[in-house]
Amino acid sequence: MTLPFALAIAFGLGAAPGDDPAPPRDTRSVSSTSNNKDTGGVKIRFKLGGATVTATLLDSRASRDFWSRLPLTLKMNDLFLREKYGHLPRPISEDGKRTRSYEIGDIAYWPPSSDLAVYYRHDGERIPEPGIIVLGRIDSGVETFAFSGSRTITIERVE
Repeated sequence: MTLPFALAIAFGLGAAPGDDPAPPRDTRSVSSTSNNKDTGGVKIRFKLGGATVTATLLDSRASRDFWSRLPLTLKMNDLFLREKYGHLPRPISEDGKRTRSYEIGDIAYWPPSSDLAVYYRHDGERIPEPGIIVLGRIDSGVETFAFSGSRTITIERVE
């Protein structure tokens, strides 16, 4: 492989027109109480009415697949007064660490229903099998998700 070709691939210049670029990689980590401390450093934004909340995605195939589908607009519903969830238009990769626990601020994928969830409160309950795949973590402002009822939310990339 020639050096210019290798550089083109490394910088994503070899992508076909119309292909979604891979999210940028970054080896920084986010300070949190979550067990998932390694992040890709890729930021996303949730728009909820007049509020905006940012989050950082983990570096996993599932997170990269989710990122590639942004922007998304989802109707987010409440479940157990602990999480807001919305059905993704189509499934994403399940290649990520599964867990049956969560932390406040986790953004997770529930594969059986292709649902995205944001956990804003902890009720002490465990997640049923097959568990969730944590995609990332809200940076701050997770209490914004504690609204009652349903709401349409836009999720987009932060470039």
